[in-house]
Amino acid sequence: MPQLRSFVRPALACLLALGPWLAVGPAQAGPVLDRIRSTGTVVLAHRESSVPFSFVGPDGKPLGYAVDLCLKVVEALRKDLALPRLEPRFALVTPANRISTIEEGKADLECGSTTNNAERREKVAFTVPHYITGARYLVRADSPIELLRDFKGRKLVSTKGTTPLKAVTRANSEYLLGIHLLEAPEHARALDMVAAGEADGFVMDDVLLYGLAAGRPDPQAFKVVGKFLTIEPLAIMLPRNDPEFKKLVDDEMKRLIQTREAHAVYERWFQKPIPPANRTLNLPMNYLLKDFWKYPTDQVPG
Repeated sequence: MPQLRSFVRPALACLLALGPWLAVGPAQAGPVLDRIRSTGTVVLAHRESSVPFSFVGPDGKPLGYAVDLCLKVVEALRKDLALPRLEPRFALVTPANRISTIEEGKADLECGSTTNNAERREKVAFTVPHYITGARYLVRADSPIELLRDFKGRKLVSTKGTTPLKAVTRANSEYLLGIHLLEAPEHARALDMVAAGEADGFVMDDVLLYGLAAGRPDPQAFKVVGKFLTIEPLAIMLPRNDPEFKKLVDDEMKRLIQTREAHAVYERWFQKPIPPANRTLNLPMNYLLKDFWKYPTDQVPG
């Protein structure tokens, strides 16, 4: 026994000393991290016209607030994983296929304007919200419409696969509003429908409506009206059941917020001219996001 103790004690001391290093092992493993290591790339899903979060610029390259945040996450992964040659690769997604793209491992992060809700968390995960908004209505400037009930007997369009479309469909049914609901494949097409008179309004997150209108040659031809139909915490989407990868992403998002780097990215896209029209949204950070960022977390209601 004395001989056994003399062996166990040094061995135990050695394990305790190595503990912090041994703990690093699992945090640097997992299916996404394995894939990133083997390919040397991080696949970033982006949108075509989700201004100012994620859209394609005049040169065909992805731009936007969420894209910039994702690129900062890639920088953090480059350092954390000791992969100096790690590079982003972009994949275009739509509202209809963005969740399946992440769920099926075709992209590692979705850098857009996707709402974190309970239904989607059954399939994917989300990091700390980068914006909190709500659904309202874009109409032509000469429209008499002010509230949801004013669309009775009229045509209201939204984008396929979005939470505002689900919310307005539910409200239309519950309150017997008699609204003719239309679906568009992308935000830009929905706005075109309003401009052409094919729809009387477009229901979507109000910040996206402001961004879409600002990007047109005739922004004064539209207005955003109505009370919030929903409250939408928007966040970068990532694969579910991969805690190691999620922790790295969450830690970087919290660091960006706490060091105010995220605030600078916000100002660039919401308070300064943005391409391609080089117009300014002039949207200071709202109180919902300010309050949420005091104690940043991936936990959201709903």
